[in-house]
Amino acid sequence: MQIDILTLFPEMFDGVLSASMIGRARANGLLDIRVHNIRDYTDNKHKKADDYPFGGGAGLVMMVQPIYDCMDAVLEGGNARRILLTPRGRTLNQKIARELSCEDRLVLLCGHYEGVDERVMNIIDDEISIGDYVLTGGELPAMVLLDCVSRLIPGVLGSEESAADESFSDDLLEYPQYTRPANFRGMEVPEILLNGHHAKIQAWRQEQARLKTALNRPDLLREDTDKGETIEAPDDAWL
Repeated sequence: MQIDILTLFPEMFDGVLSASMIGRARANGLLDIRVHNIRDYTDNKHKKADDYPFGGGAGLVMMVQPIYDCMDAVLEGGNARRILLTPRGRTLNQKIARELSCEDRLVLLCGHYEGVDERVMNIIDDEISIGDYVLTGGELPAMVLLDCVSRLIPGVLGSEESAADESFSDDLLEYPQYTRPANFRGMEVPEILLNGHHAKIQAWRQEQARLKTALNRPDLLREDTDKGETIEAPDDAWL
């Protein structure tokens, strides 16, 4: 997959793109990620990419011209899913991440300041937010989306099961995980995980996933109920 990132602050991506899973995926040719500085496409000598809003108001707005010219140069007549990272977008979730992971190419536009000139929306396919709060700019949300989507691309994770068997993969939070030692300061790993009975282990994990969801995200259980499925939380789920 090719992912192009349009930003006023390209230096913010240096560490993210070179480390961990994303760094390895790029080195192995699974991800082609390119960062573009919107300021390079301004038509003024001061590389100014923002201005005061018409009609007054606080803050600055990203100018339409540099964004259009940057988008044109990046796409060069090609196609891509063009996404603006903005607080007013639809909230990113695992379903959206899976949807985006099926695309051949994404272009992520990082909003900043008070946002972008509304005329930019004529070249945007989607608006995405990472939550109901406001950040300084779209760079951090772009990193979150990039990480969330990249791990769903075949070959990026060491085990394909990792992406399928985790929180939100089946509308439940992930079950508790343990590793060595089996006893640490008197805290023991549940015996069922040590007996090697895979069917019982799977049943225990499913039960624990539902309990964890009832405790931390009961809204997910209500969503399943709204779809017609009746789910009863454990008696102690609300303690």
